[in-house]
Amino acid sequence: MSSVNAPAAATTNDFSLQVATANGSGSQTANSVLLRSIFRMGVPVSGKNLFPSNIQGLPTWFTIRASRHGYIGRRRELDVLVLMNPETAAEDALAAAPGTSVVYEKKLAVEKLRDDLRLYPVPFGELAQKLPLPPEQAKLRRLLVNMVYVGVLSDLMGIEVAEIEASLRKQLGGKAKAVDLNLAALRAGLEYSAASFPEKLPHRVERMDATAGKVIIDGNAASALGCLFGGATVCAWYPITPSSSLCETFIDLCGEHRVDPATGKSAAAIVQAEDEIASIGMVLGAGWAGARAFTATSGPGISLMSEFIGLGYYAEVPAVIFDVQRVGPSTGLPTRTMQGDVLLCRTNSHGDGRHPVLFPSSPEECFTMAQEAFDLAERLQTPVFVLSDLDLGMNNWMADPFPYPEKPFDRGKVLDAEGVERLKETWGRYRDLDGDGVPWRTLPGTPHPKAAYFTRGSGHDERAAYTEKPGAYVANVDRLARKEETARGLVPGPVFEDRPGAKAGLLAFGTSHYGTTEGRDRLEREHGLPLDYARLRALPFAREVREWIARHEVVYVVEQNRDAQLATLLGDEAPELATRLVSVLQYDGLPLDATTVVEGVLSHRARLAGGAR
Repeated sequence: MSSVNAPAAATTNDFSLQVATANGSGSQTANSVLLRSIFRMGVPVSGKNLFPSNIQGLPTWFTIRASRHGYIGRRRELDVLVLMNPETAAEDALAAAPGTSVVYEKKLAVEKLRDDLRLYPVPFGELAQKLPLPPEQAKLRRLLVNMVYVGVLSDLMGIEVAEIEASLRKQLGGKAKAVDLNLAALRAGLEYSAASFPEKLPHRVERMDATAGKVIIDGNAASALGCLFGGATVCAWYPITPSSSLCETFIDLCGEHRVDPATGKSAAAIVQAEDEIASIGMVLGAGWAGARAFTATSGPGISLMSEFIGLGYYAEVPAVIFDVQRVGPSTGLPTRTMQGDVLLCRTNSHGDGRHPVLFPSSPEECFTMAQEAFDLAERLQTPVFVLSDLDLGMNNWMADPFPYPEKPFDRGKVLDAEGVERLKETWGRYRDLDGDGVPWRTLPGTPHPKAAYFTRGSGHDERAAYTEKPGAYVANVDRLARKEETARGLVPGPVFEDRPGAKAGLLAFGTSHYGTTEGRDRLEREHGLPLDYARLRALPFAREVREWIARHEVVYVVEQNRDAQLATLLGDEAPELATRLVSVLQYDGLPLDATTVVEGVLSHRARLAGGAR
């Protein structure tokens, strides 16, 4: 029987559920099945895995957010806890809000810690031991414990068994023996719960129709698909969490779709380099030769690549760099999310230089922006960053099916032999013939005697000849500044959502979008405060951003880093508007939640009110 002294508000399709286990215990399958089952019942849902940076043994938490309203960002407040890890059970239980529903291994004796929780003790280990397994499969009991709690939650929350079974079959690839074992564990948990807990959880799952036609996918997989459709044929990389799965997925995709049908040989070049420095060198070499090439890494990798990235900027070589951000500095926390590489990527390398940076906020944008990045890199002849993060890259997101690209590739200003002949003496590799800062280029092997050139990253004139003359350098970097203005009109533009009567605004980018928009709704619904909203999708900023900020008394800039990096760039570009910018920051390694946004805005308004008095 459950016990509780504090009532909990009943909700349908609106809750946050967290499962606490140990890394390497086999909980991933159970958690994925649980998530997909709710999704298959038509309920908007997202899943976030908080895991340690070791192989196994340390605590891990998996959180499922279900929202009939469509909110899929992390929610700070938890409604349901499943406690399976003895190491963290006491801490997790003590941190829970009164009235939280707690399903736990009976041996953990959570009832001795609190009397204001809804408690559902289950002898998970005993139930797993009773499963009829042959001796050679006895070791699987440790893993099957996880499917027992799925069965318990099925009964307590109304998750349909048929959908759990379908999700299980998909997760296990239809392997009959594995499916049967897990179904047996599922039934054991369900039957125990049905017999032991007549009082079910106040948080229920009921069938809706809000996920029809949608898919569940992580951002790294979506980015890999975007690279495939974007024409990438070269990938050079060095493994690093949380970006590795992007390249691994691309390898799998190329094994199926980048194969010469006539010979059966691979039509892609994929190299796991000896380090990050070598990988970006290979990408730049391939880009110079005319291939669409990319690498994927995280902040520590970007730091190592910096000198080569500067070469790509100054020598004007197309390249695409995916930075799936994690906590820093140094090697940081590889399994925690952050938006701390904005300045690192925007101004990477020494000296003067600014790079285009794209900010996807969803798997759909990971897919489309990956393609756009290759077009931009070739159009602008420069390295282009796609700045994702661990939350987007590695976690499960609900998404619409990706659109099949119809637009042809934009190869930019590439001269063939006829083009070189047409331009004759006016062509120089770094000469601006069109006033947009972007020169024309040739590719190696172009059959014209004037097509070839040799250049150095240390200094060149507009004809690519080596020089250390101050005037030549100034002319070159001034032209690159003109290219920056050209990029401003080519990168993805911002998204604006204004509301009647709003005098202030919220501004965010990437995955901060979800907590920000939910917080915005709460501020208007609970506090009568309407706010306009802008989501930035790229750097350099579109000119409309400056105009939008100027229309507001205050703009709250929401980001996941300590030093307000995006706000710094905004203030640098529009110093006359800097005093209107107020930062709302979260940098604890967890995905941004709406409560942080609400508290940040209200705290600032309270300070203003206090100052007025």
